[in-house]
Amino acid sequence: MGQTRTPSRPTKGRERGGNPISRWVKALTLFVSQILDELRKVVRPTRSELWNYTLVVIVFVTVMMALVSGVDFGFSKLVGLVFGSS
Repeated sequence: MGQTRTPSRPTKGRERGGNPISRWVKALTLFVSQILDELRKVVRPTRSELWNYTLVVIVFVTVMMALVSGVDFGFSKLVGLVFGSS
C-alpha cells in the first residue's frame, strides 16, 4: 500500500526569499511601479473639455442647490402651518 503524506507546513523566513525588509522593499517598489504604469495610461482632458466639464458641474450644483432650497422652504412653511408657528 502507498504511503500517506502529511500536509506540509507553511515556509518560514529564509525559505521565502530573503529577509522581511528586502521583501517589503521589493513589494513597495512593485507597487510604485504599477502605480506609475497606470498613470501613464491616463488620458488628460483638453482645455475645452475641461471648461465644458467645469460648466456642467457648476450648472448641476446650482440646480441642485435651488431644488433643495425650494424643498426646504416648502417643508418649513408646511411645518409652520401644521404646528402653528409664525
